[in-house]
Amino acid sequence: MAAVLGISGLYHDAAAALVVDGVVVAAMQQERFSRVKNDAALPKDAAFACLKWGDLRPSDLDSVVYYEQPFQKLERILLSSLRGFPRSLRQFPRAIRSQLADKLWVLDSISELLDVPRSRVHAVGHHEAHAASAFFVSPYERAAVLTLDGVGEDITTAIWLGNGNTLTPVATTAWPQSLGLFYAAMTAWTGFSVLEGEYKLMGLSAWGTARYRERIDRVLRLQSTGEFELDLSYFDQFNDTELGFGKRLEQLLGPRRQPNAPWDLRVSEDQHYADVAATVQQVTEEAILGLARRAQRETGASNLCLAGGVALNALANARLAKESGFARIFVQPAAGDAGGALGAAILGSIVRGDARPEPLTTAALGLPAKAAEAVELAQQLGLSTRRLQDPASTTASLLSEGKVVAFVQGRFEFGPRALGQRSLLARPDSAETCTRLNAVVKERESFRPFAPSVLASACGTYFDMEPNDMTPFMTTVAVARNDAPHPLGAVVHRDGTSRLQTVTAKSASSLHAVLNGRLALGEAPVVLNTSLNGRGEPIVASASDAIAFLLSHQVDALVLEDVLVNKPL
Repeated sequence: MAAVLGISGLYHDAAAALVVDGVVVAAMQQERFSRVKNDAALPKDAAFACLKWGDLRPSDLDSVVYYEQPFQKLERILLSSLRGFPRSLRQFPRAIRSQLADKLWVLDSISELLDVPRSRVHAVGHHEAHAASAFFVSPYERAAVLTLDGVGEDITTAIWLGNGNTLTPVATTAWPQSLGLFYAAMTAWTGFSVLEGEYKLMGLSAWGTARYRERIDRVLRLQSTGEFELDLSYFDQFNDTELGFGKRLEQLLGPRRQPNAPWDLRVSEDQHYADVAATVQQVTEEAILGLARRAQRETGASNLCLAGGVALNALANARLAKESGFARIFVQPAAGDAGGALGAAILGSIVRGDARPEPLTTAALGLPAKAAEAVELAQQLGLSTRRLQDPASTTASLLSEGKVVAFVQGRFEFGPRALGQRSLLARPDSAETCTRLNAVVKERESFRPFAPSVLASACGTYFDMEPNDMTPFMTTVAVARNDAPHPLGAVVHRDGTSRLQTVTAKSASSLHAVLNGRLALGEAPVVLNTSLNGRGEPIVASASDAIAFLLSHQVDALVLEDVLVNKPL
């Protein structure tokens, strides 16, 4: 038996993943255990949870693989700081302290953390880990692979050719030329938090008009070859790693929006930010499309895999499906840094001679919630509980009554999307539901959309596409059909699109049963599906997390495995 543990961490969204004999056994993010959103700490809890699920001890591991080369990272920081002198002078001591304090010696730290010999701890390249996380769990024997993020070591973008058990590098883009830097800087300029607010910028873009193209084209120049170039004078990557943009960008577009200020898109100032967001999204999509076409030219592949944080841009992925020329596209559901742990584990497994894993059909790679724990805790807190003969049918009935249901089933998901294991479900028909959830339950901006989950067999009835390799993981969008037999007002965004999830019994069995239950009631086999977490919180993992969510948020019921939990009347 060959057992390999992959680790990502110390930058953001730390995770661990376990691969045994070429089989993906588990993959979990540290935030689900620490309850710290995007927790960057070395993922001790996630690592030991993976091992426990696989019935292994650290001594059973053949290798532990970290998702980045720490000395190459240090070299990039040193060279970047020297090139940016004297502008980099303020950031340099902080960057070097951070790198030398824990990140440079991370392999030794992992050895101590897990109590495994240092000789068994290895590192792979950041973008290689991203590429492996996508291609080796894709359904393709041969594919172009495109990895896009802020930066890994000194690379921001890479094109690979995946073929069987191999990944061959084709082309790279070096820091600081980075789509991730561009989108993150624009996220910060719009008043959102970097590494968390990029989804907000994408959602805001639908409320604007792309009327600032001439200005944004000065910032990010696209070339006919598929390459891109940032005008670095608009950025401040040397001095301000939290914002990323400089004063010149504010001179071009206006002052940064104040973080956490209430939004009112009827006001011209906020509409201005929406218009810039629309332009940024448009240019980003075209940049990714250009890179994809270049990848096709240089690899000759008919399929495409994507990973890296930028690959979670669902609007861009939809354009790729329509305009890139690739026959099929797969996006790793945990495309950000968390997914690097999975890629690292797979690379370590393949090096040992194992076959690549089977194609990924579900993101349910975490731990299950325990019904007995939920009952005991609920009773201690004075909540009513009831065992259900048919949890899916009960959930479907509650939704039909207009209830909002916290739905906790099976192993929690790997990645940022709730896909039916840790979901908040509601009816999809009324826009009022969307308003209520944004304002009262999720406590977030009113312009942000909610996603639908639909029976895969009914997808074409409600949306303008059939299921594809992205739809099970909610990494693309589709246009809702005007002639759909039921209204979908709560799950269609202002631009007419929905970031949909298609559901089968294999991908999310419990949610599949709920959708069939709605169909049996004569209703649309569609639900509003959003992540089971509050503002600034990670998605729920355990039974105690779910009970805490029920008590602290205005939802109507919790269905955890076969237990119905209600608040006192």
